[in-house]
Amino acid sequence: MLAIKIEQEALENACKEIIESILICLPNAFKGTVYRVGILPEMVTTRVASGIIDENRREISWGLPEVSDYNPPGKPWNEYRDEPGRPLEAMAWCVERQSSWTAEDPRNDARSVRLQVEGIWKDFHHMEPVLIRKKDLYLGEMRPMVYPKNHAGETIWENSDYVVAAVIKIHFQPYSIRIGGHETKVIKRLSRALGTELLSYQLREQSLEAARALADDRLHSCNVLADSLRNVITKSGLIFSLIKLEMGFLRDQWESTLLEGTKEASLRQKAISGLDELLDKLEHVSGSDMVSDLKQIQNRFLTLHPSPEQGRSWVKMKIEDQWRALINERKVDEKDAKMVMRHIEDLYRSLYLGENQELLAGYKQIPESLISEWGGSSL
Repeated sequence: MLAIKIEQEALENACKEIIESILICLPNAFKGTVYRVGILPEMVTTRVASGIIDENRREISWGLPEVSDYNPPGKPWNEYRDEPGRPLEAMAWCVERQSSWTAEDPRNDARSVRLQVEGIWKDFHHMEPVLIRKKDLYLGEMRPMVYPKNHAGETIWENSDYVVAAVIKIHFQPYSIRIGGHETKVIKRLSRALGTELLSYQLREQSLEAARALADDRLHSCNVLADSLRNVITKSGLIFSLIKLEMGFLRDQWESTLLEGTKEASLRQKAISGLDELLDKLEHVSGSDMVSDLKQIQNRFLTLHPSPEQGRSWVKMKIEDQWRALINERKVDEKDAKMVMRHIEDLYRSLYLGENQELLAGYKQIPESLISEWGGSSL
């Protein structure tokens, strides 16, 4: 889990601002560096920003010119924690103990790596951990965290109210810094300001992540709902299609049963045959796509069994309108035009045979109450 999560550019700007504030406030300080303490439990510590103020104390030069184990990609906790057989580091003290370290006498600095390895004392400095309260970092909701361990296997930070988000290191002119001196108090106070700023960035990131998560959840919900609606619509469409087929089948069976043995049984077939014969007489357009298409449409109507209302619309658009176009273009003479309209009228009449009262009255195979219900239902 992250100790703190901030965009790199915002982090660098915040670190530079705190370094500049410290160097301006403390005239005996000449260099400042801020290290970021990363993800738990690895806690890779990385140098983020470093600045040196000029002798006139007007300009600060920024960059990471020196060779350092803490330059990106950084140094993990298990490589700088206190362990037997390797030099002690001030960084380990600040991170593990969440406490500052002051090198007021570099010649006797117990945590100067160079002094321990090469016997050469280096500089006067103060290091201050930047602490953030756990409950502030996680908005009052403590989350399970895997804390790092020291060399002895003891878990660090577990009983602390804080995490270390960063470490500030300030270099001073020789013999101008003391343990517990004024300068250390200034740095401690300013470290709290950095912690507050880092926390504000963290909370902003959490807010943005929450907003993005909410947007993703909404999009996911919309997609799930859309898929569900598509499935429902698809299934509904299939169901309605099956219902239409079944209704058409029942309507066909009912009409066939009701019209069996009557002259009206072949009314629709005769009307279509008559229209086909009249199309064949149109020598000047015979064989054309229009004649062929109209024949196919007319014969297709024989396979359909729509309700009277649907049937009237179908015949009107598919058959009658095309014949009227031929008549208006004078491709059909007056006598044949009358025959066409008579056949089309028979098609319309055939749609209502299933509820014809005379035919219903003569059918004795089922109860009159049921005949009356079916006859008026416009199947």
